[in-house]
Amino acid sequence: MKILVVSDCESRYLWDYYTPDKLEGIDLILSCGDVKASYLSFLATFAHCPVLYVRGNHDDRYEQEPPLGCICIDGDLYEYNGLRILGLGGSMRYNNGVNQYTEKEMNRRVWRLLPRIMRKRGFDILLTHAPGKGMVDCHDLCHTGFETFNKLLDKYQPALFLHGHTHLNYGRNIPRESRYGQTRVVNGYERYILEI
Repeated sequence: MKILVVSDCESRYLWDYYTPDKLEGIDLILSCGDVKASYLSFLATFAHCPVLYVRGNHDDRYEQEPPLGCICIDGDLYEYNGLRILGLGGSMRYNNGVNQYTEKEMNRRVWRLLPRIMRKRGFDILLTHAPGKGMVDCHDLCHTGFETFNKLLDKYQPALFLHGHTHLNYGRNIPRESRYGQTRVVNGYERYILEI
């Protein structure tokens, strides 16, 4: 399955300079958040596959103007063609934003999903906005990752962990790809194509 991951920054390559071949062969589009609703709606219009998303810390506007033709899996375990995708959007709470959580609040979100996760015998992809704790060299509270995600990866060892939030252009040594145990970790900043 060929997956397009988008996050944090609308890709000019896909949006401003769109041609149909750029989405050819894509089986699924996953958004890690913080992109315009109109951008996701655009992708849903021209791609011949589902567009699934979680909310980023700047996606308050999705409440009034959700991405059309897309499926929000934030706080859900969604299955597509046998692929189990667990969606947990938002970032660490650093002010009173809607899509911000303390570690305890994120842990509670996961606890609510545990019966479904257990029924499905785990998940294949963890789709989030923020990274896991200590996975990225960012030390400000906003960009600190959640230890809750690390615990999920430790227990269920999914094939993929997709996140955004930590932009590759921040000037730090932020990796596009890394590994956490058995899990391939991908920072979906702007756009990235992978196969599973």
